[in-house]
Amino acid sequence: MCGIAGIVHTEGPKPVDPDRVRRMCDAIAHRGPDGEGVWTAPGIGLGHRRLSIIDLAGSPQPMKAAEGDAVIVFNGEIYNFRDLRKELQALGAQFRTDGDTEVILQAWRQWGTACLPRLHGMFAFALYDLRQRTTLLARDRLGVKPLFTARLADGAVIFGSELKALLAHPSLRREIDPLAVEDYLAWGYVPDHRSMLKGVEKLPAGHYQLLRHDAPPAAPVQWWDVSFADRANGSAEDLGAHLLHHMRDAVTSRMVADVPLGAFLSGGVDSSSVVALMAEASATPVKTCSIGFDVAALDETAYADRIAARFATEHRKRLVSPDDFSLVDRLAGMFDEPFADASALPTFRVCELAREHVTVALSGDGADEAFAGYRRQTFQHREEQARALLPSALRKPLFGTLGRLWPKADWAPRPLRAKTTLLSLAASGEEGYARALSVTSPELRETLYTPDFKRLRGDYRAEQPLIELMRKAPARSGLDRAQYADLKFYLPGDILTKVDRTSMAVGLEAREPLLDHRLVEFGASLPERLRVRGATGKWLIKQTMRRYLPEDVLFRPKMGFVTPLAQWLRGPLAHEARALASDGLLARTGWLDAARIDALADAHVSGRADHSRLIWQLLMLRKSLQLLG
Repeated sequence: MCGIAGIVHTEGPKPVDPDRVRRMCDAIAHRGPDGEGVWTAPGIGLGHRRLSIIDLAGSPQPMKAAEGDAVIVFNGEIYNFRDLRKELQALGAQFRTDGDTEVILQAWRQWGTACLPRLHGMFAFALYDLRQRTTLLARDRLGVKPLFTARLADGAVIFGSELKALLAHPSLRREIDPLAVEDYLAWGYVPDHRSMLKGVEKLPAGHYQLLRHDAPPAAPVQWWDVSFADRANGSAEDLGAHLLHHMRDAVTSRMVADVPLGAFLSGGVDSSSVVALMAEASATPVKTCSIGFDVAALDETAYADRIAARFATEHRKRLVSPDDFSLVDRLAGMFDEPFADASALPTFRVCELAREHVTVALSGDGADEAFAGYRRQTFQHREEQARALLPSALRKPLFGTLGRLWPKADWAPRPLRAKTTLLSLAASGEEGYARALSVTSPELRETLYTPDFKRLRGDYRAEQPLIELMRKAPARSGLDRAQYADLKFYLPGDILTKVDRTSMAVGLEAREPLLDHRLVEFGASLPERLRVRGATGKWLIKQTMRRYLPEDVLFRPKMGFVTPLAQWLRGPLAHEARALASDGLLARTGWLDAARIDALADAHVSGRADHSRLIWQLLMLRKSLQLLG
């Protein structure tokens, strides 16, 4: 795993200052502490920071092809590189190294952009072809590895693995995009179709972009998508056997490394499944690690301990205090853009623990998106069934009126918290799912904005791109469209961003076997009854893994990393909550109603209401604005 950065001139092959590229790489040195390199030629500069994983001494970057006609900087891993290497050798390719980087170079020379579907793995890379004087920027199918780009006033395009690499370039404008503020407040992160800074873009997952010295940057081209349009045939038993084959192959292919390797183990279905299959494939004990909390209600380590004992892993765990708020400022620096998923805090802690013993760790991320493991997906499935029973002309006035009148009662037992469900049923399936996925409702956002910000935002609403994505999805049902949205929108914007930044902050490579694209494509083909039954999601995975895992691990309620935001913001961070409206930074933007924020903070700190998620969002927004200057 590595960090990449570079400069491409698109208005003629102007000289590139190697020191400028080096400074961009230095800003992301944490991604690659084992080596560095810069290569320049007229109109192009490529930089690299290396975390050595495979072919430790033999694959420095930037790397030039043996023929001298192509150069690459690459962040990621290609898991089928050995098979591709054999195929390319049979076609006459010459290799000087034993790693996967040179395989990409030769694959480009042989197949051009058609090489991308042949690459199985996670990657973001920039490849310069000296013959064509063309730069290829490419990103993996699901967006495991990030790539930021920006076009400067002089026509140059700069790129980097993190926004901070671009911020190191003195010509980058630092103007906040107000639409990104709307997006962030809706979702708790800035999704991949937007950046916090105007003019900065994120290359979308499953896309590539070609840059030439004599033409404006071409629009990104999609080279992969996942389709839910077709259904696999076969019994649950037969499809379960296919699923297990895909899972085994995904896990074993990600166990190739020339450095110590282990796994995150939470004790949930997904991480436990990965550890079980690693243990099955390994001749030595799997190294596992868990983070627990010193508050019993938040602690899952008993389940992790059981799985570790069951598979005789070399297990390490660490208890941390839920009052681990000292990380807040450091966390903001990891993400550059505002990021309000509070599970980033314990995720960082488990990455820290893993890095003390291994350089690569396998995670269980991705199964919820690919196999319908989120509660909101099962709700969507049932709501779509309800929508089908009532015409929209009846649903909208009936449920809309009930939803507006129903009190918001976060304190009440779950069956009595019906406001969101009623409003969702009044809307279309896509609109309802956008409401389920958002962390701040459109109604609440409207109360926060000043008239000036509403004019800046215009007609745009954060839910619009998600709704449009779902309506155009290659899908057959509402459940399909919900999973498609999670894979294409939520997964790269939130989950994979969180894991990439927190793992790379400590120089750890995280691999996600359950996001192997063949496994994801297989999951998308499953009949709905094999994904969701009643209130149970990931049904086929749970049935398939019964031979490995105990019932109480397979079927216990999903927990995930929990951070006690409400307590923090009434205790050690109460002063920061109260200062949001008065410290000047947010007030000076002119975006948000100071009196409204002050009232929300006071109600929360005094215990009259729980506004912790919104206050946390505003707190992380303020800290991000401080960093972006």
